[in-house]
Amino acid sequence: MHARMLRMQVKPERIDEAARLFSEDIVPNCRGQAGYRGAYFLVDRKLGECVPLTLWETEADMLATEENRFFQTQLVKFLGFFRHGLVRETYEVAIADQR
Repeated sequence: MHARMLRMQVKPERIDEAARLFSEDIVPNCRGQAGYRGAYFLVDRKLGECVPLTLWETEADMLATEENRFFQTQLVKFLGFFRHGLVRETYEVAIADQR
């Protein structure tokens, strides 16, 4: 399994709105992508940081969402929430315990 993670500095007053966008729009759209396996939206309200994380069956599935521009189309929906830039990271998930 592979994970794509973004670190976003978000205006504190818009964190709940960003979480709602992720839950109600981004996640349902991800469900239609090959290899999608789940998502998390982590927040640190003190720092104003949001960390959307999506899980993909294979690295190829994850990268396909960038090649077909799906990732970029979803990312654009967050533009009004940023205080400044974001960091994109990807990882192989070596161990997962989801009970």
